[in-house]
Amino acid sequence: MHARSSTPSEQHSENRWGAVLLVALATFIVVAAEMMPVGLLTPIGVTLAQSEGTIGLSLTITGLVAAATAPFVPVLTSRIDRRTTLVVLMFLVAVANSLTAVSPNFAVMAAARILLGMSMGGVWALAASLAPKLVKPRSVGLGTTIIFSGIAVASVLGVPAGAYIGAAFGWNAAFWVLAAAATMITLAMIVVLPKMPPGAGVPLSSLSAAYRNPGVRVGLAITAFIVTAHFAAYTYVRPALESFAGLNASLIGTMLLIYGILGIIGNFIAGPTAAKTPKAVVTILSLGIAATLALFPSLATSTIAAALLMAAWGLFYGGISVSTQAWTAQAEPAHREAVAALWVSIFNASIALGSFTGGQIYDGAGPNIVFWITAGTATLAFLLAIYPKVGPGK
Repeated sequence: MHARSSTPSEQHSENRWGAVLLVALATFIVVAAEMMPVGLLTPIGVTLAQSEGTIGLSLTITGLVAAATAPFVPVLTSRIDRRTTLVVLMFLVAVANSLTAVSPNFAVMAAARILLGMSMGGVWALAASLAPKLVKPRSVGLGTTIIFSGIAVASVLGVPAGAYIGAAFGWNAAFWVLAAAATMITLAMIVVLPKMPPGAGVPLSSLSAAYRNPGVRVGLAITAFIVTAHFAAYTYVRPALESFAGLNASLIGTMLLIYGILGIIGNFIAGPTAAKTPKAVVTILSLGIAATLALFPSLATSTIAAALLMAAWGLFYGGISVSTQAWTAQAEPAHREAVAALWVSIFNASIALGSFTGGQIYDGAGPNIVFWITAGTATLAFLLAIYPKVGPGK
């Protein structure tokens, strides 16, 4: 994601890297909280007496709410200092995770996830414009990269970390850890973040102008196909691994850690190249994800094979965020903040759609069908990416 150009009022004589790292930690926590149920579906389902598909709806709820709120938070909070807004949003993240940890039934958990979606969408939306307020103009690119590295790392490490905590201390403990971390970040923001007077925000006209760009629309469509496919399968990877390979909770945690490590590697491999040639990177990654998902049911039948497939999956998906962001940003550089808001909305809506459809298919037809359908969905992204008349700048 890219921040807009800094205005004179936002330029600084010093770089506030501590504040930048703190915002990166905030993005890490909100994304980790969103995805935490993925590695805990089975124990949460047992406690709340619900199917894994129903528990998977907690991801759908959060994604839908975040998708609906993300584009409008900068507009609705346009007269409030950004530090104050972020402090309030992170406090709500802490409350939402605390409420999730004590949920006695799915209704309470759903309410907690709605609150999480609202606060998470706000953090994502504001984070896109914070770098110019925290660092010198020449450092805005690096500052923005660091801020959104929290999203990439959480996308691949949040789930395995939660799975390990859940296996050792119970699924509730994973959400208590998130609540404690969000509380500490909230307090640190009060001390570390400078006052950040709001800018002009993202007017609705800018959002519509960005969406009218064909390259942006194609980039958003690719994002939708890939993220939907990924989360339809990944949300239910724990019961799938239990079914395909007979793995226990500890081994599944290891599988998710392998996925996470390779995902971070994939992010840093894809990032520099995607900044120059996003179309090529997106093409390779979408093909890799489609192939991995297609092979999963037939090959992930032993511990070693499952580990290799999880590694490949993480390597390919780890670069999706940075490469699809680069695609859309380069397609419409004049409205980068508006494009970023649209990307956040589509990304989270796709998480919701993927986790919901994956749950319905899993409960109705089983894990094999889930992976075959998601492989086909990822293939649609690949076909869009290779079409010669579409792409950034086309």
